[in-house]
Amino acid sequence: MAKASQNAGPLAGLLVIDLTRVLAGPWATQMLADMGAEVIKIERPGVGDDTRGWGPPFYRDVDGQPSDSGYYMAANRNKKSITVDLKSKTGRDLIQKLAAKADILIENFKVGGMTRLGLDFETLSALNPKLVYCSITGFGQTGPMKDLPGYDYMIQAMGGMMSITGRVDGEPGAGPIRTGIAASDLFTGFYASSAILAALYHVQGGGKGQHIDLALLDCQMAGLINQVTNWMLDGQTPGRTGSTHPNLAPYGVFEAQDTSFVLAIGNDGQFGRFCAFAGREELADDSRFRTNADRVINLSALTACIAPVIASRPVDCWLEGLAAVDVPVGPILDIPQAFALPQSQSREMTMAQARADLAQPVRTPASPINFSATPVVNCNAPPKLGQDTAEVLSDHLELSEIDIARLRKNNVI
Repeated sequence: MAKASQNAGPLAGLLVIDLTRVLAGPWATQMLADMGAEVIKIERPGVGDDTRGWGPPFYRDVDGQPSDSGYYMAANRNKKSITVDLKSKTGRDLIQKLAAKADILIENFKVGGMTRLGLDFETLSALNPKLVYCSITGFGQTGPMKDLPGYDYMIQAMGGMMSITGRVDGEPGAGPIRTGIAASDLFTGFYASSAILAALYHVQGGGKGQHIDLALLDCQMAGLINQVTNWMLDGQTPGRTGSTHPNLAPYGVFEAQDTSFVLAIGNDGQFGRFCAFAGREELADDSRFRTNADRVINLSALTACIAPVIASRPVDCWLEGLAAVDVPVGPILDIPQAFALPQSQSREMTMAQARADLAQPVRTPASPINFSATPVVNCNAPPKLGQDTAEVLSDHLELSEIDIARLRKNNVI
């Protein structure tokens, strides 16, 4: 367990061994790091996390040469990086010794990979019975597809996400499309951090550590929530609905006189206020539209009634007027516009961290978590490959400078 420091986040004192790369695992460990855990990222000497090279764009070092990618920076702040050759028995021994002191280990090797290295749950839990050990793979530790590799894009395709994302069949540009972010990876990262903390709570209550088995496919399918339960209820396969909602109406993108915006009506009272503002009070009492269920069933007729009215006024009229009567409405912004919102700025949704080898600070979206007593930390920029190797081996394993120099000479670190 790491030493806790004052005002260092609610997870201060926890030691996490991070044997993950790309996004799902690093996203989970970044959340733990933001909340104060000491996260030690284990990387391949000379190569590191695959995403260090996933660019452009790249940050540049003080000599103007490309360094780590923006993609890598997005999921690795507040961590320490050490390089260890896991093909070396000495390197594997170092990881075993770190795991013996750790609270949490998270990995995303292929099924069986950690067993071959002697770093599997059974081996490490014998050394540290309280260890919470989380494995992330494409398809999980069991089942006929367990040995296959899995990346977010293919999981979105196989797990149903792309079948419900995109324009309606028959419209120009119709067809399955992936989400604009790696949704499967992010879902899995969120589930991983929650599961890890639940298992840790069990340990702190006197229980033993345990193995958490998470699959991108499972997490993707669980994340389909209402679309899946709708299918289970009525047997109708959900399809692509474009910008409309399968269970709410009117709920989607509408064209005003000058540009488009989102109208997101969630109950009958909001619909009544919308109708009054639009000058179409009679629609709220129309038997086709009286309840949300009526409006969903008669969506085409509803759209035919309200679309011309919406198109007759400029967008600011709708945004300001509907907000004034508590009807949910919003502009469609690009990323720079979203971060320029006074609300986003007041919530401090960006952060900057300096790294000595880079010519500019690393800027990332800030953690959205706001604790009243133990704020999230802003300790370190995403680390340079191997920058903390000597410090970690000295602090946690009490290796001397001579020991560390010998390991470097032998290409173990």
